Amino acid sequence: MKKINYVYVASPYTKGDVAVNVRHSLEVGDRLITLGFIPFCPLVSHFQHLLFPRPYEDWLQLDIAWIDRCDAILRLPGESSGADREVAYAQQTGKFVFYSLEELCEYNLK
Repeated sequence: MKKINYVYVASPYTKGDVAVNVRHSLEVGDRLITLGFIPFCPLVSHFQHLLFPRPYEDWLQLDIAWIDRCDAILRLPGESSGADREVAYAQQTGKFVFYSLEELCEYNLK
């Protein structure tokens, strides 16, 4: 069984408070680092977008490229058409999709 190292964090961004969503994603990313994973939190692009705005689809294309590089996706709770698209892409390409830190950690203990 393949051990999960690189984890893409898929989470809500525009539904609800954007600042709260970005903070939550980065908190989970920090927790993943503490647990020994190598996370990619695409919501960090929020800060780049503030300075250098790009169309929504540009960001999704970059996200897809990062999903290809990761071993798995961790889908955080909350409504998000973008995160749902990321999960669908990951499933189509045979990536692991986890819906909680506990589920991800349990998988790596097998």
